[in-house]
Amino acid sequence: MVSTTEPAHVIVAGAGPVGLLAALALARQGVTVTVLERETALNDSPRAAVYHWCVLEVLEKFGVRADAEAEGVIVKGNSFRRPSTDESVFIGNSVMEGVVPFPYNLNLGQGALGRICVEHLDELPNATVLWGDGLAAISQDDDSVTVTLDSGRTVTGDWLIGADGGRSTVRRLLGLGFPGMTWDDRFVATNIRFDFEAHGYHRANMVMDAELGCIVALLDRDGLWRVTFAESEELPEETIPERIDAFMQAFLPGDKQYELVQYSPYHMHQRSAESYRLGRVLLAGDAAHLTNPTGAMGLTTGVFDVELLVDRLGAVVAGEAGEEALDDYAERRRTAFLEKASPTASRFKHLVYDGVKADIDEAFELYQRVEGDPVASREFFLGVQNLREPEFRSV
Repeated sequence: MVSTTEPAHVIVAGAGPVGLLAALALARQGVTVTVLERETALNDSPRAAVYHWCVLEVLEKFGVRADAEAEGVIVKGNSFRRPSTDESVFIGNSVMEGVVPFPYNLNLGQGALGRICVEHLDELPNATVLWGDGLAAISQDDDSVTVTLDSGRTVTGDWLIGADGGRSTVRRLLGLGFPGMTWDDRFVATNIRFDFEAHGYHRANMVMDAELGCIVALLDRDGLWRVTFAESEELPEETIPERIDAFMQAFLPGDKQYELVQYSPYHMHQRSAESYRLGRVLLAGDAAHLTNPTGAMGLTTGVFDVELLVDRLGAVVAGEAGEEALDDYAERRRTAFLEKASPTASRFKHLVYDGVKADIDEAFELYQRVEGDPVASREFFLGVQNLREPEFRSV
């Protein structure tokens, strides 16, 4: 058991949103936290940007929601668009008012959330972020875990959280398999400036089409938008800028004049580690599981990982639960990913990018029914709660 004479020490590998949120939540429980990051600064490339209403509940619990909302944009519904028939459906989440504390979604680049977390961590005397030094080795025994860094420095703690992304060094060093599949598509996430709202777009849009399928979302208050489309993985990466322009010229309405600010290509996977716990090491976020990002299932699931992990690990270090609480975390979150998050993201990916007429017909018929039915609309938005674990300290 962890000594009661001094605070527990948790090492967190990875300074992405999942790792930083875990570090912040644990540090506020009085745990000593050391975050290790191989890069010298936060990754600000286009990645996750959508926070569902129930994710905002977790950000509130961890003390960063207000700061996130101060920088991001509030989204009060989801728009579904079909270029081939010029149809659109908007399902507003005003039906959630009085039902949940935050009846809206938030759009914000994950780099901005990471920066907010770092600012909060910097204010805590029991939290340290070490930049520019990655993991090289892990050893553990019944009482502690020690990591050796690229620099040769060693750090010893009571527990290690691997939140170091899809190519997780922690997962590899543990020898854990990462079964699943890789899609034949490559996603290209672009940040552009274009006045979508002037052309009838809402702040969050799913465009369903074989050729023009994409996600369109407003990122900030200065008119920066995320447009994510898919292309064949066989196409050369060096000519992506040319294909970005070709896509925009085919997709954008009006005068098609846009500014490309940033772009990031990435592979899409549906994978899960064989286990989210091995001894004194736990996995969370993309280190534990990967999904294509359609529907914002990736970071959403990662934040819910943190919520349950901090609860369970906090109980263990406080002496309120045995280590079986960590097995409970690992089993629950793996099941939530495999049975809820991954199938949901795969279904959205199919609708947005594959362009199968019969499936889009069926989806639009459903969305049209939901649009005019407050009860169905409420159930639509409550559905994402299935990715979460509402019970805490129950072991």
